[in-house]
Amino acid sequence: MKLWRKTALLSLATLLIVVMAACGNKNNDSSDKVTVKFSEVIRSIFYAPHYAAMSQGFFEDEGITLDLNTAQGSDKGAAALLAGTADISLVGPEAAIYIHNQKGDKTLKIFYQLTMKDGSFLLSRDPIESFKWSDLEGKTVIGWRPGSSPQMVLNSTLLKEGVKDVNVVTNIASPAMAGAFTSGQGDFIQLFEPVASTLVNAGKAYYAVSMGESFGAYPETSYVATSDFIKKHPDVIQRFSNAVAKGAAWLQTASNDDIAAALAPFFEGTSKELIIQSIERYKKQGTWTTDPVMTQDQFDTLQAVLVENGVLKAEDKVKMTDVADMKYAKKIDTE
Repeated sequence: MKLWRKTALLSLATLLIVVMAACGNKNNDSSDKVTVKFSEVIRSIFYAPHYAAMSQGFFEDEGITLDLNTAQGSDKGAAALLAGTADISLVGPEAAIYIHNQKGDKTLKIFYQLTMKDGSFLLSRDPIESFKWSDLEGKTVIGWRPGSSPQMVLNSTLLKEGVKDVNVVTNIASPAMAGAFTSGQGDFIQLFEPVASTLVNAGKAYYAVSMGESFGAYPETSYVATSDFIKKHPDVIQRFSNAVAKGAAWLQTASNDDIAAALAPFFEGTSKELIIQSIERYKKQGTWTTDPVMTQDQFDTLQAVLVENGVLKAEDKVKMTDVADMKYAKKIDTE
């Protein structure tokens, strides 16, 4: 009898140790190390929360190692997901709608909304004392590829402002845009940071207007994965979301010096002062939020822009639940 009681007590003690260990680790799966093949649309300070999460070790804290690749376009980032060469991509959320309407074997799901405004800035070749949208009439603008978020935001703004006779060049690859402008092409150019400030600080372009401030709220960039990947790896999606959210929260309180140091490895050759300038511009226009849940209003704005730009028929609009799964963003744990 005494032997039985001793054995029972030992078993109970062992069980308590296991339970306490589990309780001490709220995200038990984070102990399972995983490599995530990650594709970003372009390299830009517009995505600072992601780089902050990498530099501050937030992905490592969640047990994730990132295999980082730059796609140079949302279309390429979406294609990488479908081909299986990427697990998660940072792309324009419209990519999920396009893929859904193709009714193929694979579909994409948006699970985290990173940016809340367009991140591009319109620069002019010559200084303009007080920019007006009518200044673009009869001019050439070096812009982004057709169907991309920055291209559609610019076009919708031109329509809203009633500006006509603008030649928007959309066939120059994004890495070559700045070089084309500095070599003499175009009267205006639409660029993201830090490339925009690089040209301005070099005296090769002049700041005209922020597209984000001009257009207003717009869900420009989201984290997306295939429905299959999310179903098979919900813990990875949650841990990934937690890490990015930690990066976004860190940006809200970190000093400019700390932010510049965190982002510097991702922007070699870019000065500390230029990184800080870029960050301050994005903060000023409310680019990032600590709430990464895409709302129905944001999704409606997205589809309205797609219809206005002729890349989506009104009758082909989709339900938000068809292409987005926000439960992971709603359950973020940044502790």
